[in-house]
Amino acid sequence: MKNKISDELFIHSLGVEETALRLAAAYGIDSEKAALAGILHDYGKTFSEDALYQIASKHNIVDAVTLQEPALLHAPVGAWLVEQELGIRDRDILDAVKSHTTGIPGMSTLAKIVYLADYIEPSRSCPGVQVLREVALYDLQRALLFAVDMTIKYVIEMEKIVHPHSIAFRNSLILSIRKNNQELQNYEAF
Repeated sequence: MKNKISDELFIHSLGVEETALRLAAAYGIDSEKAALAGILHDYGKTFSEDALYQIASKHNIVDAVTLQEPALLHAPVGAWLVEQELGIRDRDILDAVKSHTTGIPGMSTLAKIVYLADYIEPSRSCPGVQVLREVALYDLQRALLFAVDMTIKYVIEMEKIVHPHSIAFRNSLILSIRKNNQELQNYEAF
């Protein structure tokens, strides 16, 4: 990776790897998978948007919305490239790389960790990130909800297309949090 990407992107990738390892330890996820998914999450960014578009179109990798928003191409095409070029076949790792920009309902815990690690890694300085780094270690769902909310707000402010996966992911998080709260209330009633 170091030889394929800019120094800035390499530092970011190392930060995602480091953060994914911390979150993996907190949530009982395989550290090797977390490290590999973290370091490779932006593998697709080693290619130009035009190259990513050509690969996506040729191999029918992405949906029509993703084809219309070039910034989203690097994740699903990157996952395909990681499999094709690096020979990584582990579905958990590939899914984590594939969904790290939009999220998607039903993501594995590893994929959620990579999504969140990308948002909170040490070189990030967006509003609220320090508190989010702390919350992430004990409430993954709420940390993810904050991250996806902030991402959607940013995408709207930039007048870009909000991928339906992001909306569905957000809604799935809200439903999960509500269910967990209800179960906690039922438990406390006893």
